Amino acid sequence: MPQTKEQKKRIVEELKEKVSKQKILIFADFTGLKVKELSNLRKKLKSIDAELKVAKKTLSKLALGEKGLKLDTKNLKGEIAFVFGYKEELPTAKMVYQFSQENPALKILGGFLENKLREAEEIIELAQLPSREELLAKLVGSIKAPVSNFVYALRYNLKGLIFALSAIKK
Repeated sequence: MPQTKEQKKRIVEELKEKVSKQKILIFADFTGLKVKELSNLRKKLKSIDAELKVAKKTLSKLALGEKGLKLDTKNLKGEIAFVFGYKEELPTAKMVYQFSQENPALKILGGFLENKLREAEEIIELAQLPSREELLAKLVGSIKAPVSNFVYALRYNLKGLIFALSAIKK
């Protein structure tokens, strides 16, 4: 059933609101994805304060254009889903990428990061970066390593001295 002009205006306004709040916007082709799988992705995204929205390409182009984001939706193949990440960029990109690995029917086509159009490869590279917690753990480990090695070396030298003294005693 075709949408009325009023419904289309409401959809464009809703999309413009979401675009103005987003920190990252990923668009993906979900052709061939089952409704259950799409619902599962929506639930996962909701847990990290992100949202998946499906809209017609022409309405999406209008909403993005009014917010200053240029996207030629005619070049996008298939049915397009827009994933809006509101808090952090990395978890949203990771979630969509991991889901696309589990479900090959979902294909990342690109996105907007810092209001610049990014290719699919750039979004995937972003998704493959280690998280903040992983980077902090590596930093702490590299800071701790020299101190731990120094303590081990001192302990080993003391043990060696004790073994030498006990051998001399015998």
